[in-house]
Amino acid sequence: MRFTGKTVLVTGAGRGIGAAVARAFGAEGAMVYVCGVHEDGCRDVAAALGEAGGEARVLLFDVADEPGWIEALRRVEAERGRLDVLVNNAGMNVRLPLEEYPVEAFDRVMAVNVRGVFLGMKHAIPLMRRGGGGAIVNVSSVSGLVGHRYTSIPYIAAKGAVTMMTKGVAVQYATHGIRVNSVHPATVETALVAEVLRDPEKRAQRLGEIPLGRLATVDDVAGAVLYLASSEAAFVTGVSLPVDGGLTAY
Repeated sequence: MRFTGKTVLVTGAGRGIGAAVARAFGAEGAMVYVCGVHEDGCRDVAAALGEAGGEARVLLFDVADEPGWIEALRRVEAERGRLDVLVNNAGMNVRLPLEEYPVEAFDRVMAVNVRGVFLGMKHAIPLMRRGGGGAIVNVSSVSGLVGHRYTSIPYIAAKGAVTMMTKGVAVQYATHGIRVNSVHPATVETALVAEVLRDPEKRAQRLGEIPLGRLATVDDVAGAVLYLASSEAAFVTGVSLPVDGGLTAY
């Protein structure tokens, strides 16, 4: 119960990695704000947390929308008076070759993956400072560390930006008691990925690049997020933690 009494906000929490992260924090005693644009998924996650004896509330907003962030953090402060942990998990990808990529798709990928993380930190940090500190975990990707061959170029660029924003904010806000780290999953076994990798040849390609020989699970990623947000990582900030089965060790 590392997070008993703590207030945690998780974006993109209606499904996949975000849902697993929200459940993991709830299981360790946190009060979790389940945030996202997928209303049914967010409400299902919050209901499951409540049924398991935890406490969760739903906030529906688009992370690329600044007024949405302002209202969300206003509500957190009004209801809880503090924010201990922010997990910027919301993200998206459009899988097309570079030469076929519409500018509109590029802009949306950047808006969700980069502007969303920027806005989350911009508006969460003042509340964390008033509360005496906190921890931020940004969900990047192995594509934020290496030029991944199976990922779109705009997604690589966006996740690289998240990696460096994390380091910059970590350095600039360390003296305020705010730690900022990023996690970098390889391909994660989610419903969306299962659809993308329906072709056995594509799945074999992904498995072939991972020394441990399997895809990541959502719980693999959630475990890393909880560690970085916990007091066990009290002397850890500005770190880019791969959760990749050894992919980036080549």
